[in-house]
Amino acid sequence: MMVGMLDELYRARPEEFTALRASLAAEANKRGDTAAAAALKAARKPTTAAWVINTLVHQDPGVRERLRELTGALRDAHAAMDGEQIRALSARQRALVGELTTQALRAAQVSRPSAALRDDVTSTLQAAIADPEVADRLGTLVKAEQWSGFGVGMSTAKAPAAKKPPRNAPARAKTAPPRTADPTDHRRREREQTRAQMTEARQTKRDADEQLRRRHTDLAAARTAHDEAQRRLRAAEKTLQDAERAYADAEAAGLTAAARIVELRERLEQLRR
Repeated sequence: MMVGMLDELYRARPEEFTALRASLAAEANKRGDTAAAAALKAARKPTTAAWVINTLVHQDPGVRERLRELTGALRDAHAAMDGEQIRALSARQRALVGELTTQALRAAQVSRPSAALRDDVTSTLQAAIADPEVADRLGTLVKAEQWSGFGVGMSTAKAPAAKKPPRNAPARAKTAPPRTADPTDHRRREREQTRAQMTEARQTKRDADEQLRRRHTDLAAARTAHDEAQRRLRAAEKTLQDAERAYADAEAAGLTAAARIVELRERLEQLRR
């Protein structure tokens, strides 16, 4: 019951949220469900971006599963340090986030989203892929989310454990010959090599994150410039329409005045006779 009421509340448009919250809380109180009433009263009104994504999830419940499936695939690729797979999945992530952003704005019937709103929706979807807790809150979000790592963090991936020798392995004979190829040395070198590869991979990821941050800034600036250009175009079109209307009015006034002059001239000639 409580989950259903919260879903109903977060499906509402932002301008309807406060009134519906009060109504649902009153219904819960009438039923004697004080816990539900208190939870409803404490429910926070979502921002526009959060409402857009909540609307998407309520209209298409399969969105959560699509995001979770990509989360798992990215985590596995990072755990395996599979660069080719990570690149392929990153491209898939960009495509999915772009698709769902467009779908969310359409679901919320936002035909002319601002650059800031679009960025908030995009960053929240990226955060939902990177953080399962954000994905779990989809549908009842109260604000836009961000993921500073710009992807599934490698810290969530489990590194393969080093192989251990069997417990029942026979002990070395005391008269063993001098060490030639100690397995311990081999494992140590392998660990050092793996650490070096891990350091290189992390640096590559940091570089990629920085590049993505710059591109994100460029994209936001371009969208702002586009919005400003659209605003100026609309203003210029209105100015042109006003000028054309004023010209037409002036032209009509001129024609009326010319006709009046002809009329008065004819009358003057009649008076002279």
